[in-house]
Amino acid sequence: MRTDTRGGPEALRELEGLRNSFGSGAPARKAALLDALARARLTTAAEVLRLHEALCVVRAYPDDAAVLRRAARMLAAFEHRPDLRDHRDALADSGIAGTAIHYRFYAPTARWLATRWPAQLTVDWEEVDRGDRLEVLLPLLALPAETPGLDEVDLGLRGWIRRLAGPRTTDAAFVVRRFAELPLDDQARDLLYDQIDLPLRLAPGADTPARTREPLPARSPWFPRRTLGGRPDLAREARRRPRAVRALTPREGARWIDRARAAMVTRSRDLDVFAYGGPDDVRVVEWDEGLQFVVIGAIPERRLLLEGVYAWLTVRNGVPIGYVLVSALYRSSEIAYNVFETYRQGDAARVYARVLATTRTLFGTDTFTIFPYQLGDDNDEALDSGAWWFYAKLAFAPRDSAARRLAAVERRRVARDPKHRSSRATLKRLARANLFFDLGPRRRDVMGEIPLPSVGLVVTDHLALRFGAARAEAARVCSAEAAELLGASPAEFPPGERMAWERWAPLALVLPGLARWTPAEKRALAEVMRAKGGRRESDFVARFDAHAKLRRAIRALAERGEAG
Repeated sequence: MRTDTRGGPEALRELEGLRNSFGSGAPARKAALLDALARARLTTAAEVLRLHEALCVVRAYPDDAAVLRRAARMLAAFEHRPDLRDHRDALADSGIAGTAIHYRFYAPTARWLATRWPAQLTVDWEEVDRGDRLEVLLPLLALPAETPGLDEVDLGLRGWIRRLAGPRTTDAAFVVRRFAELPLDDQARDLLYDQIDLPLRLAPGADTPARTREPLPARSPWFPRRTLGGRPDLAREARRRPRAVRALTPREGARWIDRARAAMVTRSRDLDVFAYGGPDDVRVVEWDEGLQFVVIGAIPERRLLLEGVYAWLTVRNGVPIGYVLVSALYRSSEIAYNVFETYRQGDAARVYARVLATTRTLFGTDTFTIFPYQLGDDNDEALDSGAWWFYAKLAFAPRDSAARRLAAVERRRVARDPKHRSSRATLKRLARANLFFDLGPRRRDVMGEIPLPSVGLVVTDHLALRFGAARAEAARVCSAEAAELLGASPAEFPPGERMAWERWAPLALVLPGLARWTPAEKRALAEVMRAKGGRRESDFVARFDAHAKLRRAIRALAERGEAG
């Protein structure tokens, strides 16, 4: 390919300046700029990264079919660009194809990488700072016949792992696989691995995760015809219905889970629900304008006791542009919304309106809350992005009296001086309290108001008083007592439902007045408990929200635990 070092930076700046412009000659100009940049040889790593990001944006928001083809073709060839080869090391951790990724991945993601790309995964020894945690566990990774050498021969941690792994297995693949084989339950094994905090390096390969290779061909590409942006009316938009909600087969679900994991890996992130995604609980929610949400639930073993939690991959024209984490209960939802940095200029607010509408469709939600971390409480990224005002301008508001007063002061300052911006200290104070948005009458029995963690305190006090350290006995006894009280036969349940029953049983036994519930209410409670381990966790949310007496009982427990 002929390259040209002249004019590349100027063409790149012009292309970046057109990212939110569509129509009126923009498509033809973008096509010409893309052609020029395909031939150009950029001179700095920063320019190469900027070109990659500009191509990703054009691929997600193409003006027309010709622009789409050019962007797709350039991304497909990007790892072969001479300027990328020039700056490969400097572009590590960018997620660009052909560059390495370094991160301390949690156990399930490390296992996924070691299974799919064992030859590319190695220990990043320069970043190992707590090797003693792994060194003390080496005997667990070897067989008893190997212990005489481990006990007496000093090869050092790195030397011993290399010796144990042998010539055909990388050091990281050995460690990750051996931890996966330890005779422990899944939770204990993963917790033990996470404690060693092992830094890993994923070398680039032909099909290793890369943001460059993320896009999938869109069946019907959407070509924007307007300038992106604008502030939607959430009260109207959140009541819209998607075009379709499609349940995927387990095989299709597994493929999307892999794509979601890869999207995190390429951005040096890890998200539990993607890492522990359940192929049986994956749906695609279709909207207009090329927008999809791939809604992924966790396997039953990794679900929370109360809230139903889903992670969504946000996809525009086949390109992952962000993710959403939704917790649902009491016809309310806590929402964590993230747009990947590359796509943050544009229609984030419009996409967010679709997030609320999708949440309402899936869970019957009428009250939405943003919790403090998403607003900037111990989260510099949220403070820097002005997250609090993003939500406040969409009509979210605090219920906390101190936060309401401070917000009112800030709004008066803006009214007097439109250029006023809240200080970082003020944003930190505002971020200490949840923000809420109500589609219906304001309620107190919603997430963010009910202290759900306090439910666990009531259960702990009950178990501690009755069983002390005999928690295994407690699990057996409580399961049997709940079965007798509710007229259920857990031994006949599928494994996931039986596990959920055992986890819920201690809570069921402390529900106030349970013995006086009607037979129908008890049967409905049994179905709620089973649903927590069923195929879709959203079924649990629906059954819980339909059980008025259970909702009141859990709220009473939460308030009792908080008071105690």
